Amino acid sequence: MKTQYRVVVIGGGVVGASVLYHLSKFGWTDVALIEREVLTAGSSWHAAGGFHALNADPNIAALQSYTIDLLSEVGEESGLDIGMHMTGGISVASAPARWEWLQSAYRTFQTMGIEDVHLVGPEEIKKACPVISTEGILGGLLAEREGYIDPSGVVHAYAKAARQRGAEVIEHNRVLELNQRPDLSWEVVTEKGTIQAEHVVNAGGLWAKQVGRMVGLELPVTPLEHHYLVTDNIPEVEALDGELPLIVDLEGFTYMRQEQKGMLLGIYELNYKHWNMDGAPWNYGIELIQEDIDRISEELSMGFQRYPCLENVGIKRWVNGAFTFSPDGNPLVGPVRGVPNYWLACGVMAGFLQGGGVGKSLAEWMIQGEPESDIFGMDIARYGDFASNKEYIRQTTGQFYSRRFVMTYPNEQLPAGRPLRKSPAYDAMTAEGARWGCVWGLEAPIYFAEQDFEETPTLRRSNAFDIVGKECRGVREGVGLIDISAFARYEVSGPQAEAWLDRIFASKLPAPGRTRLAPMLGHDGRLKGDLTLFNRGGGRWWILGSYYLREWHMRWFEDHLDEGVDIRDISDGVVGLALTGPNARALLERVTHEDVSNAGFPFMSCRPMDIGLNRVLAARLSVTGELGYELHCDATEHVSLRETLKQAGQDLGLVEFGFLALNSLRLEKSFGIWSCEFTQGYTAGMTGMDRWIAFDKGDFVGRDAALKERDAGGAEEVLVTLEVAATNADASGFEPVWHKDRRVGFVTSGSYGHTVGKSLAMALVERDVAEIGTELTTHIVGEERPARVIPPSPHDPEGHNMRS
Repeated sequence: MKTQYRVVVIGGGVVGASVLYHLSKFGWTDVALIEREVLTAGSSWHAAGGFHALNADPNIAALQSYTIDLLSEVGEESGLDIGMHMTGGISVASAPARWEWLQSAYRTFQTMGIEDVHLVGPEEIKKACPVISTEGILGGLLAEREGYIDPSGVVHAYAKAARQRGAEVIEHNRVLELNQRPDLSWEVVTEKGTIQAEHVVNAGGLWAKQVGRMVGLELPVTPLEHHYLVTDNIPEVEALDGELPLIVDLEGFTYMRQEQKGMLLGIYELNYKHWNMDGAPWNYGIELIQEDIDRISEELSMGFQRYPCLENVGIKRWVNGAFTFSPDGNPLVGPVRGVPNYWLACGVMAGFLQGGGVGKSLAEWMIQGEPESDIFGMDIARYGDFASNKEYIRQTTGQFYSRRFVMTYPNEQLPAGRPLRKSPAYDAMTAEGARWGCVWGLEAPIYFAEQDFEETPTLRRSNAFDIVGKECRGVREGVGLIDISAFARYEVSGPQAEAWLDRIFASKLPAPGRTRLAPMLGHDGRLKGDLTLFNRGGGRWWILGSYYLREWHMRWFEDHLDEGVDIRDISDGVVGLALTGPNARALLERVTHEDVSNAGFPFMSCRPMDIGLNRVLAARLSVTGELGYELHCDATEHVSLRETLKQAGQDLGLVEFGFLALNSLRLEKSFGIWSCEFTQGYTAGMTGMDRWIAFDKGDFVGRDAALKERDAGGAEEVLVTLEVAATNADASGFEPVWHKDRRVGFVTSGSYGHTVGKSLAMALVERDVAEIGTELTTHIVGEERPARVIPPSPHDPEGHNMRS
């Protein structure tokens, strides 16, 4: 062991070993892994070792695909046998909605370019897996590149391949303390001495919680117990010519694979159980938890019914081991805001499936400054401080575990960890029938309905369809009121604020009293935000963005902050409401003494304004494409501001509306939103955001990359608006788009346009099929439907309404 390394990786499980391997592979060889006991001690040694293709997040599914490809490569490079069995795998469905979901998921795999996935019927399932009972099974999704590995073999293969490249593995040496030095490097205090490291990676697995607390972090991660059993030899298995595929029984809460001449059956029980929520004891290692068969009896019974041969065979061993889970089940990866040179690679519940992608992305991030893929679904910045609450962690991780194989519908609202944050007018809006979604812990209205209304979860148009349609028409015909507390707001000030904003943003800056749409780019030219800048005058600025990106954006701002600039996240203290629709000005005139005419308060302007007794920052903006005003107020005035507006608008057709209607209305204007049309995986040229770039203003972050794309003729894929010949379902995102038999792109988002009477979608497609009128097809809930490229903004294409 040396006294100094560039990187110290803490934790010798599959994730830590993968990080070490990728760092050394990408050129950083002065790196060490420190393990308190031996490699694999913790969760890795007792993992079931299966690897699957499915994931609800296509970006994470792509990284899983990378891991699957990598496993055999690492085995060959290390010279170790990783026990890889590429048996193929089938996820089976015995509920009609689940079968629909698998058919839709099949098309998502096509979007990702994964071609070795196929839909199969019960007969094909039985042929591939003779020991399964296909009673009740409607079909399945067969993935050719699924199977299982030897968990210990994989960890040792990663570690050996890393050592061959110059990395070091240090076992039997627990890390005791982490102390940051004035130069922002770390003193890593271990049982065998103190090491200085430029960077530290928390790959602590079951001990990630404690390794986080060493630097003052309370990470949203906790262990839960997980059971599987291994049988004695089974005659039916012994008689097979080949090997059983890996099977996931989605309605039975089980997964199965062959283990020698027997079977391994794993269970995700509904009656979950946490284990040592504050982290495993330091002396825990190659150990198991006593099995609790009574707790898993119902799911176990379903497993035995699905595989009747289990009824007549002995159980060789039970495994009840602990695995770590985050609130949404995805890993916690990346740098931590406010803790320089401290990186996370923990909370990886599916380590042997996702570990390769985690290691690759983190190594790219550390060495190159950005991961190649859009990994926001794994980024620690998707959580804020609210997620460190122990009860929040208990509820949300338990909910994820128990729903591991339970289908969640796009319109389904899950209860764990809610309600947590409420806008001040929450109770008043609830009394008016508001139904709520959750955005980064904050309740946001999705629509308003009668008190006894209950929405039915579905993949298709739900029974809330007409309710949303009524809200959309109310906005277009009268005036709509929506709570915009779920907007992020940042205040920027200081003598260098203007110069800093000019460098950070790719657009021109607005003049005093004006606003401007402002793309923000990464150094590689990919998007970092579709934000709105307010110039309040006097050197004071606001930035408005997506509420759930607050931690992500603050990390970016602070990482690029200059002297003489102060930036504060004011989203908890400033909330707001928006008025939009043809009667919006008439309503505003009733509650203010100020000139709000088109000449007195033009489009894209902002200024302080008195609204009744309230003092607000008003901005003339529109996400719906109608005449609109955003009214930003102190949180203490939210209730009274809403009351003032409601009373004044009673005879003007005022309707309160939610974010589902807003989504429909913005699609009728071809307005993109973050996480759909705009992500850190796309460039400004791909998404049309390049229209806001001021290439002539001088240097700004990402300018060289954006210029290179522009001067090369533009992006190869561009954003278009589609009219879809849908029936009772609409596009939602990641559906493939076809031109004849060629896949030419994918849907970024979709919904029904209630006021134009068309099913609409936005899509990224190859430039040669982006011409208006091009006939295409897509798949909606697995069903092929015609689609046509139409001119952008099918409602009010010239934009007269919002500028009137």
